[in-house]
Amino acid sequence: MSERGSKGESTRAAILRAAVAVASIEGVTGLTIGRLAASTGLSKSGLFAHFGSKEALQKAVLEQAALEFRRAVIVPALRESSGLARLQALFEHWLAWAASDALAGGCPLLGASIELDDKPGDLRDYLVTRQRAWLDCIAGAAERAVREGDLRADLDTQQFAFEFHGAALAFHSAHRLLDDTRARARAKTAFQRLVASARLREAAPLPYARGD
Repeated sequence: MSERGSKGESTRAAILRAAVAVASIEGVTGLTIGRLAASTGLSKSGLFAHFGSKEALQKAVLEQAALEFRRAVIVPALRESSGLARLQALFEHWLAWAASDALAGGCPLLGASIELDDKPGDLRDYLVTRQRAWLDCIAGAAERAVREGDLRADLDTQQFAFEFHGAALAFHSAHRLLDDTRARARAKTAFQRLVASARLREAAPLPYARGD
């Protein structure tokens, strides 16, 4: 790659990092070339040269947010040697990501999923793909913990991933919206209880009372 091309890529990456921070507050659908120009001090024409359209900018921002999420949350967890340690690392790093000062409005991927959940199109399709990959990552770590004997053999790992993700979403809401100072402690308690239940055999369901 030429020096000019390398500089262009570096500039684009810097713009996208700034755009992720803006999208954290404004939302992906609220992110426009004009809004980003006002935030970064760059010209609209310069930004247009990098992205070409508002839609291309929004897609690039989602891809950048997913890349940053992978670097901050998934990659460090994959360095752990056991499935259970990976699960704990995934959860801890997710909490840190969601509470990061660099993301003043919280996780931009979560915000985008709320914005776009009922809006068919390329952006929604991309989010669906990333969300499924994230849940598969959690379930994969749980499956490894099952193979290693740390979690019970009959564990429904997809259900485990669902509840894991639910605890993380609850943290995001409690921390960002409710300003709950105990949000992190509550989230960790929820995770510990989820793991504890995954270690035990599921109890038989309670029978319904007669007449119900």
